[in-house]
Amino acid sequence: MAGYSFSKDFLWGVATAAYQVEGASTADGRGASIWDTFSATPGKVREDHTGSVSCDQYHRYREDVQLMKGLGVKAYRFSVAWPRILPAGHGPVNPKGLDYYDRLTDELLANGIQPWCTLFHWDLPQALQDEFGGWADRRIVECFGDYTAIVAKRLGDRVRHFFTINEMGCVSNQGYQLGAHAPGLKLPRREFAQVNHHVLMAHGRCVQALRANCALTPQVGVAENPCVCVPVLETPEHIDAAQKAFRIKNGRYITALMEGRYIAEFLEEEGPDAPEFTEADMRLIGEPLDFVGLNMYAPDYIRADPAEKNGFTSVPLPKAYPRMVPEWLFVGPSITYWGPRFVRDLWGVKSIYITENGCACDDRPEPDGEVWDTDRVMYLRQHFIAASRAVQEGIPLKGYFVWSLMDNFEWQKGYTERFGLVYVNYQTLKRTPKLSAKFYAETIRRNAVV
Repeated sequence: MAGYSFSKDFLWGVATAAYQVEGASTADGRGASIWDTFSATPGKVREDHTGSVSCDQYHRYREDVQLMKGLGVKAYRFSVAWPRILPAGHGPVNPKGLDYYDRLTDELLANGIQPWCTLFHWDLPQALQDEFGGWADRRIVECFGDYTAIVAKRLGDRVRHFFTINEMGCVSNQGYQLGAHAPGLKLPRREFAQVNHHVLMAHGRCVQALRANCALTPQVGVAENPCVCVPVLETPEHIDAAQKAFRIKNGRYITALMEGRYIAEFLEEEGPDAPEFTEADMRLIGEPLDFVGLNMYAPDYIRADPAEKNGFTSVPLPKAYPRMVPEWLFVGPSITYWGPRFVRDLWGVKSIYITENGCACDDRPEPDGEVWDTDRVMYLRQHFIAASRAVQEGIPLKGYFVWSLMDNFEWQKGYTERFGLVYVNYQTLKRTPKLSAKFYAETIRRNAVV
């Protein structure tokens, strides 16, 4: 392959999440989610924004599929809203909710776009939070399995690729320990550890339910946002230290599910606050996967440090280190090389996808109506270059989903941060492709970095 190019079957896609784009929060029998409750609570979301309308993709999905077709993407990663399917979290099914995802799936396929379905992207039915505390109770595992089976039976004759849970750490840490996300709780450390354990178990139960209920043999994976450790210099000692750090720092999440166990370093660090678990729990958590999806945004630079117990130290970022609009989004393009490399080297994974990567920028339409987001183009170009390096070195990176197709509800930041390739006017809901959309379309057309 010449230049910054990709394998001929490389999968280019875009991603969204149900609560962030669908709107229609009370339409056609949809139940309330914890994000409906959280965002409606004054002070929880910036400027008290909610996802009740958002981009209204529920009613405008055909228009959005045409936007994707115009980009030339081959896949769309979307999530199913659990409360749209089961308003009470379990019990009676809402047929109109399933009908919507039928229509979306068929529209994508009719336009040559593969549907990649995420079962859970944070919008837990409020009814389950009220009934038994949501993810804090072990009953959530079977509820999630039952919900998955319903979706699998309906979509599994056309959808071939499924993600279980998006970003387990954000589900548990942000929602149940830090209180920054719905349901906004700040549980003691030991209770939080059990929440996280239930999320991991639900992931495993979801894998089982998909394989038992899809008409087509499904390809099942996870979309996880690991701490992406990057060697501070590409020398053997720093590379080895960064790989070791990747495994240990992600001991609570991706390491646990890839190895089917909590590693000794994690249990030692947690001490009396470690989760309670059984061997059967860990077998469930370690259900084999067909691929691994990585949501990657910012680096954690690692250097070898023999003085440290585990042989590595994080290198603090200097004050002038570049970042995008979000205060946490430091620019580190090499993550799209090192993340896939370490996942392959540590666990022998044969199919890896970048399932989220992108950035928020201060996007503003000019008088001519165009959005000249050269900063996002710069950001994506550098990440694509690093991804091309991974592909050309034989790392099994099979595809790349840019976050996001369009501006949307950015969780606790509301509509104040724009991650989209397409600009959304939230008053009129008009969609306008930005310069970055044109850049991405040309990259896809060439199958090489523009």
